Amino acid sequence: MLFLVAIVVVPFLFWRRTWFGRSLSDRETASYLAPGAKPRQTQHALVQIGERLQRGERSVKRWYARVEELVEHPQVEVRSTAAWVMGQDNQAPGFHAALLRLLVDTDPLVRRNAALALVRFGDASGREELRQILLPFPVTAPGAGTIALRLAVGDAVNPGTLLARIDSGEEAPIEVRSPLPGKLRDWTVVEGTRVNAGSTLALLSPSEEEVWEALRAFFLVGQAEDLELVEPYARGQIDSSDRIRQQAQLTATAIRERSKKAGDLPPGPG
Repeated sequence: MLFLVAIVVVPFLFWRRTWFGRSLSDRETASYLAPGAKPRQTQHALVQIGERLQRGERSVKRWYARVEELVEHPQVEVRSTAAWVMGQDNQAPGFHAALLRLLVDTDPLVRRNAALALVRFGDASGREELRQILLPFPVTAPGAGTIALRLAVGDAVNPGTLLARIDSGEEAPIEVRSPLPGKLRDWTVVEGTRVNAGSTLALLSPSEEEVWEALRAFFLVGQAEDLELVEPYARGQIDSSDRIRQQAQLTATAIRERSKKAGDLPPGPG
């Protein structure tokens, strides 16, 4: 009987501890945001704050100062979630300033979330980071050694997906993990060859959601030079869904109209 109960209860407890949709009381939220809380608890609290902001609950402003402090959190997941939350209130000067700091974060996912959030403030400071979303992302070797590939070209990846291992001669191999969601576009190295630290190992294509968000951001802040990245999606030259192609067409039109008004493009068909 105890075994049967455990079969049901253990998965439920795991789900309850990891599912961010469970509503938190104000006391739990404060506890989860406190210094020393587990990173997943802090993420849970941040997600709840973001959802409450979307519902128009301004009582969460009491935690704004703590959310701003989390841009210095050692965990990438916490910093990236904090960036998303701060984009939910584009009237908060403290959030605006904190997002600008995240534009120089060491992690690309954090920088991208910050760049997207800044657009909601009418701030195009992260435009270069938005451009990077639509370009192949190079994955570099964290150390030197002989490489063993784990995935095939075309495989989907998420942040943390194991791409390869590097045998450096030490007891444990060096793991190469994806920092971003998307697909493995190409390997730039061959199985079993020696690689140097910092050398490019693979190229990642962006996920559809990343492309979608970048195109929507460029609809608002894109400039004439960004058309070279947007138009291949609009013309169907890059394999993507109808939703992406339609958004790219709208974005390209908006950029051209804005650029013509500014004198950056000559009149005529795009």
